Amino acid sequence: MKIPNCKRFFVGIATLTSLVFMFILPSPMNGQKTVMADPSPDPPVIHKKDIEAGLALQKAFVTVSNAVIPSVVNISTTSLITTHQNPIFNDPFFRQFFGTPFNHGGGPPQKHVERSLGSGFIISKDGYIVTNYHVIKHATKVTVVLSDKTSYRAKVVGKDPMTDVAVIRIHPKHDLPVIRWGSSRDVSVGTIVLAMGSPFGLTQSITMGIVSALKRSNMGIEQYENFIQTDAAINPGNSGGPLVNLKGEVIGMNTAIYTTNGGYEGIGFAIPVDMVRRVLKDLMTKGKVVRGWLGVSIQNVTPVIAKQFRLPGHRGVLVSDVLPNSPAKKAGMKRGDVILGLNGQDVMDANDLRLRVSQITPGTDATLSIIRDGRRRNITVRVGELPSKLSMMGGAEPEKSPSHFDNVLNGIMVMNLNRDIRGQLNLPDNTRGVVISAIAPGSLAEASGLKRGDVIQEINRRPVTSVHAYIRVARHIGKSENVLLTVLRDGHHSYVSLSP
Repeated sequence: MKIPNCKRFFVGIATLTSLVFMFILPSPMNGQKTVMADPSPDPPVIHKKDIEAGLALQKAFVTVSNAVIPSVVNISTTSLITTHQNPIFNDPFFRQFFGTPFNHGGGPPQKHVERSLGSGFIISKDGYIVTNYHVIKHATKVTVVLSDKTSYRAKVVGKDPMTDVAVIRIHPKHDLPVIRWGSSRDVSVGTIVLAMGSPFGLTQSITMGIVSALKRSNMGIEQYENFIQTDAAINPGNSGGPLVNLKGEVIGMNTAIYTTNGGYEGIGFAIPVDMVRRVLKDLMTKGKVVRGWLGVSIQNVTPVIAKQFRLPGHRGVLVSDVLPNSPAKKAGMKRGDVILGLNGQDVMDANDLRLRVSQITPGTDATLSIIRDGRRRNITVRVGELPSKLSMMGGAEPEKSPSHFDNVLNGIMVMNLNRDIRGQLNLPDNTRGVVISAIAPGSLAEASGLKRGDVIQEINRRPVTSVHAYIRVARHIGKSENVLLTVLRDGHHSYVSLSP
């Protein structure tokens, strides 16, 4: 074996030193004792049987990597982004009462080119590839680079923003290697996984970890969330790549990370492959995703809400609004109903209900177990199809309230609704309530997510139709009393609980 010159130099020096050392050792005939150096201990022996498990795991990683890498692709996109300014921010009336919520200046719309990188994996020999919707969102040009470095222009076949899934296609010159499907039903916490993709444009990268948790939701990432959480390193550019098990089967699609510094911190999220496959089936056969729909706005039951609605526990989903002419409306559901079960199975939270309803075929009857006014009953709803776009029907100077109260409403300033304000907020003429005009920084109201422009319609389920009514109710709320607000925002109702 050829050894680099530098290594030969150090070997020579070591040999020369040992020879000199032999000649300058003192002779025992001079009356001095010769001290022999202790021989260096032999290095520990590594027995094959002691590392067989590790070698087997290493071999598994290598085998899986070699099998899956050919089906993983790098995706680069070019987008032309137009930045618009909302004209409402320049309206003098809006500025008078709400101030300037953002630092927007005047001028025409601005356009700029945006480039991004992502990943994907091949699902058919003839060039269909799955990736994240956010990877190709707004893309005017999509380029796919295969593992053999060949490059193709791609066309977007279908996309589903609600789950962040998209399908693109290339037209290859030969059959492509296809990834093997697994099932997210077989995934458990502790399962060893490999995350593959092109983080920061570094193609064909692989990281290893385990499944940290399942069914993560309420992350604010997508509308339909049921994430697999993993500690396998996922970084920008990994989006759309596969999360695979040690069988080389894809069990999820890398989608997002939780981070405080923009990089990997040990918490990544992948869309379960079963959800991906359901979406793909609809996109490739129908061009869109067909979902079941009830037509209700829902939110989780909190301890405060459970107390206000006299519920036996904290499980279930509160109906905060029922859309006109919706399946739920036709079935007789009402705002304030609490849904505890769907088709004989308990409903744990809003995300659980939303996911399960979305998977029901439109036109199918579903049985909801609800509590209304403290009594349990069943309601049968014929599930509809989720519309592509949801919408709700939708003189005097505004009177303002004081913002100081010795209770949880402290820091909220409201004013009456009039025709001008309804027009500014795009509210129907028959909308009743008071609009929040200011919120004190650091207040409970700010921490709860209330915003300027929210319309408070009820306090503790008592209607509030004017500033006078608001003040009258607010003054009688105790310092340590919980409050439940019914709030209208962007055409949708929600309940907001304030606790001291």
